[in-house]
Amino acid sequence: LEALEGEDLEKFREELGDLLFQIIFHAQIAEEGGEFSIQDVIRQASEKITRRHPHVFANAQVANAQEVLFNWEEIKRAERPQGRSVLEGVPRELPALLRAHRLQDRAARVGFDWKNAREVMGKVEEEMAELKRALMEAEPSRMEEELGDLLFALVNLSRFLEVNPEEALRKTISRFISRFRYIEEEMAKRGRPLREVTLEEMDRLWEEAKAQEG
Repeated sequence: LEALEGEDLEKFREELGDLLFQIIFHAQIAEEGGEFSIQDVIRQASEKITRRHPHVFANAQVANAQEVLFNWEEIKRAERPQGRSVLEGVPRELPALLRAHRLQDRAARVGFDWKNAREVMGKVEEEMAELKRALMEAEPSRMEEELGDLLFALVNLSRFLEVNPEEALRKTISRFISRFRYIEEEMAKRGRPLREVTLEEMDRLWEEAKAQEG
């Protein structure tokens, strides 16, 4: 991801190689254990893509991309053992923002979704108001709950804006690091430790760093 965001194609090529090595490595271990081979992995992936894209590999007709996603989930649901949830398969280990996005997307594909971004924005505003009430009441458990609800609503908004929330936050973090380092470097040039710098001075340098980003 860092290589992609930095538009470093040479580094990206290297990282793809590292990923490919892991896939081949684990497949080789499985083959030596008599379980499966890399050919089995490739064949299964190919069969899955073919099966779940009948509009490409068969005669199915679709009206738009949303219908493609709906068909994908219907085919996937038919492949699952009876009684399994459409939300299964989203790893718990994913970062929370990304996991929320995936879960919401799964639910949306079977019709459980908002109609438009305006509705979602209304929900964001509602959750913000509830968080403000929790802050006024100074209840830690409620503040945590309401903050979680607000973040979840913002993830929903990101889907309608077609923005990946994890990627958006990661880029914001990178900008924060870059701007804060600018403050540190400028203060170092002036021979002043940060603990002696006022917040107003740091704010001015922050805006300078922001302006230099173009």
